[in-house]
Amino acid sequence: MSLLDGRTVAVTGGANGLGAGIVRRFHAEGARGFVVDLPSAADRDVPPGWRSIGVDVRDDKSVAAAFEQVSSIDVLVAAAGVVPGWTPVAELDLDEWDDVFRVNVRGMISTFKHARLTDGGAIVAIGSLNSWRGDPNIAGYVASKHAVLGIVRSAALELGRRGIRVNALGPGPIATGALLARMQRRERELGLPVEEALAAAARQTALGRMATIDEVAAAALFLASDLSSGITGHLLPVDAGIA
Repeated sequence: MSLLDGRTVAVTGGANGLGAGIVRRFHAEGARGFVVDLPSAADRDVPPGWRSIGVDVRDDKSVAAAFEQVSSIDVLVAAAGVVPGWTPVAELDLDEWDDVFRVNVRGMISTFKHARLTDGGAIVAIGSLNSWRGDPNIAGYVASKHAVLGIVRSAALELGRRGIRVNALGPGPIATGALLARMQRRERELGLPVEEALAAAARQTALGRMATIDEVAAAALFLASDLSSGITGHLLPVDAGIA
């Protein structure tokens, strides 16, 4: 029997990157459900038994309307997020800062608020290694991912009485399209080749390589399934052992 047979799942940010990898893995484990992403991504192919719903998580009313369509779910994966470019604190664009928080923090709490989880369900939020550590030139992102961990810990205490577990994943650098696009922009602006940036990221890890989308999806499966039935309020790093 597959780990998610008969479970209904909603994955925000499920059309691209980590979210799409999680959808694929959950489908392979017997889940069906909903890929919740920007309207521009809503027409993308989804696995059999899954349905796309277009929504911008920055808009609370749209999130509420989206989950009206979903009805009850057993598992929520909150993977919608943005990663800004590298900028020193002294040069931060506060409009960009606000937008990062609208997606990564407000969007996540709106998703938690409106998702209709069954008792005994599970929530998996996508945090980051920056949910517990800092890095230079990404203060807005670091602050937003620290906030994600705070949301997870508080929600775990609130929802535990219903048997709902709430945990987060802490991916390190993963070669998603979004990360590669940021590295390509930095290459154009600063001349640092993407290949060198990827190699430098790999050298920081105990395994000598970056973790992968599939590895993040496997960790999400663990937290969503009964394998982690005694775990709530925690963050699981998936970073190949970054020092």
